[in-house]
Amino acid sequence: MEILEVLAGHGDERDADGFGVSWIAERLGREKSQVSRALRALELEGMVERDPLTRRYRLGWRLFALAARTQHARLVRVATPHVRHLAAAFDEDAYLCVLRGSMVLTLLSVPSSRAYHRVWEGVSIPVIMAAAGRSLLAEWEEGRVRELLRASLPSGLDSAVGSEDSWLADLAHVRSAGYAISDVELEDSQAGVSAPVRDHRGLIAAAISVSITRRTSQERLHEMGAVVAREARELSAALGLPPAGAPVPLARQAGRDL
Repeated sequence: MEILEVLAGHGDERDADGFGVSWIAERLGREKSQVSRALRALELEGMVERDPLTRRYRLGWRLFALAARTQHARLVRVATPHVRHLAAAFDEDAYLCVLRGSMVLTLLSVPSSRAYHRVWEGVSIPVIMAAAGRSLLAEWEEGRVRELLRASLPSGLDSAVGSEDSWLADLAHVRSAGYAISDVELEDSQAGVSAPVRDHRGLIAAAISVSITRRTSQERLHEMGAVVAREARELSAALGLPPAGAPVPLARQAGRDL
């Protein structure tokens, strides 16, 4: 644990290139041979990795994988009452989703009172097919959005999942109103309403969405959108977003998940 703390660094001690065995041993006040054996053991478990050229050590892939799983676990735990509230309020299926590359992964789904439900938890679908997609991409730069859509939409044609212009208009609506409405959903849904969820830094970390199966007026959809946006803001606050937390500049958000 002491070695991992040193490799994580803080302040001026942080070094993306890693640290050598001698420096780590000196920093910890331990023998070099003892530190070397511990580092080899950690390397075998994927907790640290050594650069073959510089022979310096840094934190390994497995540690980051565990951290990501922990982050998801906390996100699901904190979001569960909010997603349940939406499912109960509208008697429709509600979801918590995150962006992974060009795919939307469902971390949590709460069913309505209907008898049949497809299990979406752990399932990934293309971002252009997901109700949460517009909320998850809301603060991407326009160029990055167009690049993603051109790789996904039928070439030169509007499609069943929208066009570039309609997507960009929807993203602008998320930024101004705090929610998105998509009229193309999977299976028996008529529409989807979603809103972005921010972490303590103000970055979009997830989205909550509701799948609308009953024929609903546009006015009612926007009323539902306002409710989903409010729930997303409350969830963001529960995740640590300061009350006055402003969205981050587009350059910081754009493309960080691709």
